[in-house]
Amino acid sequence: MRSKKLWMAGCLIAALPGATAAQQMGIPAAAVPMMVQGVGIDQNLNAQIPLELKFKDETGQVVRLGQYFRDKPVVLALVYYECPGLCDLILNGLSHAMEQISLNVGSDYQVVAVSFNPKESWQLATAKKANYIEKYQRPGAKDGWHFLTGDEASIKTLAETVGFRYKYDPISKQYAHASAIMVLTPEGKIARYFYGIEYKPRDFRLGLVEASANKIGSPADQVMLFCYHYDPTTGKYGMVITQVTRVLGTATVLLLGGFVFIMIRRDRRSLNSPVTPPGRSA
Repeated sequence: MRSKKLWMAGCLIAALPGATAAQQMGIPAAAVPMMVQGVGIDQNLNAQIPLELKFKDETGQVVRLGQYFRDKPVVLALVYYECPGLCDLILNGLSHAMEQISLNVGSDYQVVAVSFNPKESWQLATAKKANYIEKYQRPGAKDGWHFLTGDEASIKTLAETVGFRYKYDPISKQYAHASAIMVLTPEGKIARYFYGIEYKPRDFRLGLVEASANKIGSPADQVMLFCYHYDPTTGKYGMVITQVTRVLGTATVLLLGGFVFIMIRRDRRSLNSPVTPPGRSA
């Protein structure tokens, strides 16, 4: 029981980004459980993931990672399918964010979950995919949401590229790892990191729109992206006051200009209208 509590505490620490996760929680480095020391996430924004890496998909077929990177942004989740808790929370949080936005997996973006446990089989991936496709219940999800397994070399290369540091604990026979998802461009470059197990639908949508170079989304998204900027230290989008002030100022000028234009036209019509002489009916 004690080792399980330590493992769970370690996961909470590892869920925070960067090497200073324990410090962010006010925990001395010496008090951090050995099993999670060195576990975390390093942001490698704009890094190119190796598209030539090979994995097995949920049907047991060997696939090249690059086949999921074509003309749409890709959400990447590093998990393992027999994880006792944290990985399901990550996938549940991802699924919830997907359900809250109008963009559809398959038609607007791809999702790729990769197990970092090299001992897991594609059959486990099949079961996990079936579970989440049933929850999501939107057309095209089956072709747009992928669950992969692979050998240790491919997994380590991918994990190192995205800055995902994890460790196997032989006592609990489980992996200590961080919790986050990444959004990548259609070319396979890392665009955004979202930390934790819950992802704000607004942030998730804006991340996808930005990663797509504005090829998906709506005009309203462009306004949102003007007012909200991604903060890599928090993995969230925050409002930029100067940008909002500029937008409101521009809107005010346009409204005043429109009012003045209407009033001038109204006065001109009054001046140009014929005057009826006194004593004569119109």
